[in-house]
Amino acid sequence: MLTSLSFIFLVGLAMAAICQRIRLPRIIGMLLTGIVLGPYVLDLLDPSILSISSELRQMALIIILVKAGLSLNLADLKKVGRPAVMLSCVPASFELLGYVLFAPMILGVNRIEAAVMGAVLAAVSPAVVVPRMVKLMESGYGTKKSIPQMILAGASCDDIFVIVLFSTFSGMAQGGSARVMDFVNIPISIVSGILLGAVAGWLLSLFFETAYAKEHYVRNSMKVIIVLGVSFLLMSVETWVKPYISVSGLLAVVSMACVLKLRSMACALKMRAPKEVTGRLSEKFGKLWLAAEVLLFVLVGAAVDIRYTMGAGLAAVFMIFTALIFRTIGVLICLAGTVMYWKERLFCVIAYLPKATVQAAIGSVPMAMGLPCGQIVLSVAVMAILITAPLGALGMDSTFEKLLEKE
Repeated sequence: MLTSLSFIFLVGLAMAAICQRIRLPRIIGMLLTGIVLGPYVLDLLDPSILSISSELRQMALIIILVKAGLSLNLADLKKVGRPAVMLSCVPASFELLGYVLFAPMILGVNRIEAAVMGAVLAAVSPAVVVPRMVKLMESGYGTKKSIPQMILAGASCDDIFVIVLFSTFSGMAQGGSARVMDFVNIPISIVSGILLGAVAGWLLSLFFETAYAKEHYVRNSMKVIIVLGVSFLLMSVETWVKPYISVSGLLAVVSMACVLKLRSMACALKMRAPKEVTGRLSEKFGKLWLAAEVLLFVLVGAAVDIRYTMGAGLAAVFMIFTALIFRTIGVLICLAGTVMYWKERLFCVIAYLPKATVQAAIGSVPMAMGLPCGQIVLSVAVMAILITAPLGALGMDSTFEKLLEKE
């Protein structure tokens, strides 16, 4: 196992660095590492690593969701307004609709399996988008109309929205059919997940505040461990209460992080504590994500049967681009009525193309759940990453100077 872990980290990071040098997203190198080291090519990874890869991937997903919740700036959503709120759900909904309508014809899956596939593929990648939007804000491109802020806020919420839909549709697929109660459970799952996470976040912040007031300061490193432990517990609660009520554990994790951030900011003002407490927590989760990211993408690559993926071939590529057309329509609808020029709207369309993080985190879940569509969903997810991540990254890097105004 130690040899396999050394291969995962060393070869994965080396390939990521090579991709970065040729201006491709680092995650492409990690994915290719997993495919080459995995059981379908060189078979250099220990079976004991592969047997727990689904649990490791879920831990990586929890880490990035906590980081997203701690980094999410609700003021940005409020500042940019309607377009940012719409961008958090409309493009993903349109792309999911594209899969539901066309995947049964193109890929031979049923409607529920097509919905599962659409939920996996519909999220935009924060790993590709966020660093570029931060760079644009620092250099002043598009900031006059708050375009980078809008994309940043919308993309952060987009992932959360899609993951909630995925948990719902994958549950339906396990049942074999869609029932009325499955759709009733969607708002119940969302509301209960938000409430559960809010209570957990409030209790956590109360604990940290009480410790600070009594001069029993909890170190940030210890806070990270506590927050992670509570996050794992929230995911377990979803399983425990499943026979009685639908709860979205993933949404509870994000909600907990958001409440923790809001309460910490209020506490900082009231008690004159350092305002950057949650900022430092977010940084520490970012450092955790550096290791989790390598594990996540390499293990996803290792799960891909390259022969099956190549067999899916042209049909999968055609489906990906068909769904991207639906996504483009969704983005343009969100931007209707704004003061943006058409070239600025074109940049927003390009920025919403790349897929990577969420697809890697949940792409192999249907296969782990034993769903008949598991292999094809994973194959299309990996193919979508390999196509859209470079397309979106290179598209943004080469067009922002031409399409956006510098303030």
